[in-house]
Amino acid sequence: MDHIFSPWRYAYVTSRKGDDGCVLCGIGAAAPSSDEESLVVARGDQAFVVLNLYPYNSGHLMVVPYRHASHLGDLDAAVLAEMGRLAARAEAVLVEVYRPDGVNLGMNLGKAAGAGIEDHLHLHVVPRWIADTNFMTVAGETRVLPEGLRETWRKLRGRF
Repeated sequence: MDHIFSPWRYAYVTSRKGDDGCVLCGIGAAAPSSDEESLVVARGDQAFVVLNLYPYNSGHLMVVPYRHASHLGDLDAAVLAEMGRLAARAEAVLVEVYRPDGVNLGMNLGKAAGAGIEDHLHLHVVPRWIADTNFMTVAGETRVLPEGLRETWRKLRGRF
């Protein structure tokens, strides 16, 4: 597999950490006035919805509990319920704005499961289109996104 050097990732990850060193805690604890900078599209009492900085597709969202937890069993029913409601809203917004052919919902719990941030669980909500995995992804192991993150944020923020 080829690798593409992306030094802006390191700057983002190291600049947004919370008191416990977690980037997702840092985003969750930031003032709502910084939501555009942090790419937060919606906030609830127990969780928030944020654009994935390294999306699989345009509109790739994550539903994240404010509470730092790595296992579903570490969260109480109120947090899990709000995450479910936010995921349902995220699905509806993505369908309204992007009209995908389907939506993937999923969690990668632990490093072996593919978690990029393994200590703070989050639910991915990814719009999918028929044939969105083309030769660039399969042969080139490269994703091509037709829209910048700020434009995606502007489209989705007002819909929540």
